[in-house]
Amino acid sequence: MMPLTLAAVGEENRIKKVGGKPEVRKHLENLGFVAGGNVTVISVLGGNVIVNVKEARVAVSREMAQKIMI
Repeated sequence: MMPLTLAAVGEENRIKKVGGKPEVRKHLENLGFVAGGNVTVISVLGGNVIVNVKEARVAVSREMAQKIMI
């Protein structure tokens, strides 16, 4: 298990766990980051990670991406 920030660009990964405070976890779940879901890193721009999750393109900060375990 590793944080989303270490994932290779273009590689599809399965989310194993979403960490952080309850409000952070809730926010990430609302964006579609749920355990068992698939996530693909599209690119990394200035520390922000752009991913495809649940048929949507979402940008998350490096801090948020560290809390998403794949």
